[in-house]
Order: sequence, then C-alpha cells, then structure tokens
Amino acid sequence: MANDDVTPLAAPVESLPALRHLLAEVTAGNPFYQRRLADLADGGRSVDSIADFSARFHFTTKRDLVEDQALHPPYGSDLTHPFDHYTRCHQTSGTTGAPLRWLDTPESWSAMTDDWITVLQASGVDRGDRAFFAFSFGPFLGFWLAFEAAGRMGVFAVAGGGMSSAQRLRVLREQACTVLCCTPTYALHLAETARNEGLKPSDFNIRRILVAGEPGGSIPAVRQRIAEAWNGAHVSDHHGMTETGPVTHEDPGHPGHLVVMEGSFLAEVVDPETGSAVAPGAPGELILTTLRRVACPLIRYRTGDLVRARRIQGRLVLEGGILGRVDDMLVVRGVNVYPSALDALVRESGDVGEYRVTVDRRQPLLELAIEVEAGEPEARAVAARIQESLALRVPVTAVAAGTLPRFELKARRWRNLDA
Repeated sequence: MANDDVTPLAAPVESLPALRHLLAEVTAGNPFYQRRLADLADGGRSVDSIADFSARFHFTTKRDLVEDQALHPPYGSDLTHPFDHYTRCHQTSGTTGAPLRWLDTPESWSAMTDDWITVLQASGVDRGDRAFFAFSFGPFLGFWLAFEAAGRMGVFAVAGGGMSSAQRLRVLREQACTVLCCTPTYALHLAETARNEGLKPSDFNIRRILVAGEPGGSIPAVRQRIAEAWNGAHVSDHHGMTETGPVTHEDPGHPGHLVVMEGSFLAEVVDPETGSAVAPGAPGELILTTLRRVACPLIRYRTGDLVRARRIQGRLVLEGGILGRVDDMLVVRGVNVYPSALDALVRESGDVGEYRVTVDRRQPLLELAIEVEAGEPEARAVAARIQESLALRVPVTAVAAGTLPRFELKARRWRNLDA
C-alpha cells in the first residue's frame, strides 16, 4: 500500500455537521456529558472546527464510565434521552475491568446495524451466502448486531449459540454454510475439532471467515493458518467494542488493513503518554467520538487500542489492524513486548496448536515462559524465532496436544505469576 505521509490524520470536514449535531443533543439532555463539559465555553455546545474540538474537549476513559455507573446504577448517566426511549441493553465482557452496561434506542441500534452491514459487504458476503455465527449470544453487543445485519441484508443466518464445537461442525455441514463468523482462536479450534472428528477441510462449504475480538485477524501468519485449515477460505478482519459498536472493516484490496467508518466516528490517534496527536504512520492510541450513536455517546473516548494510522486516498486506514492494547505492553529485560507481536512469532514458527505465556513477576526483573502444543523441534523453532526477532531468550516448552485451554471468545493465553 502506498504511503501518504503528507496527508494529516484529521477527520474530513464532512464530520463537522455530525459533530455539531451530537454536541447539541448531548449538551441538551445527557447528564454525564453536561457535567464533564461544564467548564468549556458554552458548556461544549459549539465548536469552530475539528481542530478546535480536539484542542478543547476532554478525553473520556473507561474508568470515567465505570465510576459513573457505580454512582448512578444500574446504567449510569450517559443517556441522552429519557429512559423509555431505550429498548436494548448489552454489556462489555469485563476482561479489562468491571463490565459496563450499554443502552440503545431503536435509532442508535439501526445506525450500528448499518455499520455491520458495511463490515459484511466489505468481506464479500452477499445474499447468496449462508452465514453461521459461532457465538454464545450472551450479553455482548457484537453477536446480536452481526446476526441482525445479516438478516437485513437478506443473508441466510444461522445462530450457533448453545452448541458444542462438534455440534457446530455438524450444522456447518448439514446446512452448507458458506460464511463463518467467530474469533481467530475459535476458527483454529473448530478446525482442530474437525480433524479430531475425522473431517477434512473439503468436507465444508466455508468460503469466507469473518473474525474479530483479537489482534490475530490482521496478523499474516494467523490469517494464513486459518485459511489453510479451512480449505483456502478468505479471511477478513474487523473490530469494534460494546461502547462504540463496529468501528472498522477490512480494506478488501489490502488484507490486514482496517478502514475506519468515518461516517459514524470521528477518529484521532494520540501519544498514550502525552495525549498529543501523532504523525501519520506512528504508533498511538485510537480515540473515538461516536457521531451516530447519539443515544449513548462517547466523546474523545480512549479505546486503549494501539494502532498505526494513515489517510490514504481519503480514507483513514489502520495498517496491520489493531496492534495490541496500550496497557498490554511488557518490558522484558529492556525489550518492549506486545502480545500480538509474540502471537505472530509463535504462528510463524511451525505447526503449533495452542500456546500459553506465563508472565513471572515474582522476581525484580519480569520474565516470560511459553508452553506450546507441538513437538520439541517446533518448540525450539519458536524460541529461535523470538530470539531472532526480539533479541530475547525465552524458554519454550513442548506439551502434549489438548493440554492447554481452548477459547470460544477472546483467548486468554497470558497468565501472571505475582509475588
């Protein structure tokens, strides 16, 4: 993909009317932001430009939202309309803290469904497909949105909640499903289960796999393993979160790069330490303002997602997708290590099933150790690849297949040993 370093990351001027509408609605009826914006001129009701907005308006953090819901249970005060306007309640997974409850009106839900349709269309899904959603359909937002978006498109949608992996494989075959939606980890686990059941990739009709929930969907080595496990199926990534809804879709012409849906979001990328905007292509934290989800809005929300962004041909592109979490970086003997980078190195190193990383914090210097479901040659290859790429000696131990945990939702391959 061609570089476009001279083009700033700033949002297009077309975002300004939507931003002004959001601020007018929020300052008129949203108690949470009325309090947070009270110290701004006009209470935050007006902005001269996108640059003026970024310069004057405060960041919103997850801690702000958690504290607000604790003070104003059970839903908090980030509600722009009277309660009887809201018809949906979902919540975050709680993997990075207390779960958040998030409410939507029919209008805000419809706007997010539109965005999910864009995600599906960008991945090549159309009316002739049969899509299987391998999720538990719990309280998390994305499963329900994806399923409803498929139905609105006219795609034949099959819910996979409440099933074992073996049962899901049976449904995939019996109903000749052509699209699989799940996490990258679960796509690999489902393929492993199929092998254990004596099934071959060619026994299925899967032609497209749409993944999210983990950085692996944009890591070439992970994508390749998923494609190979599913008879060459096309793998597409995207990302979003309960607080915002779907945010990006994959660039169809450049696998592993995500395009921000700027009709729904004003996006910024800042230095996590200083809060200042970074240069195009430099790593930084993704900041989002929801332009269409006015009923439960976020203004300059610190997502915690680490990205490298460029504006290319007018679009804001996250190169390599979500690189990791800002707060997930570890410093191991002076080397910065991100879980996504280590995931790529493990997947590039041969035929490894599952793996687990142990972070030992019991000594003055943090240490890592890795277990891999593979043979001794593969374990040595992983250790060599890590040393070559990161200049770190990390012990890698081979363990028997099926020893390590499997995950349907976000994988939790890292465990801590604390003092």
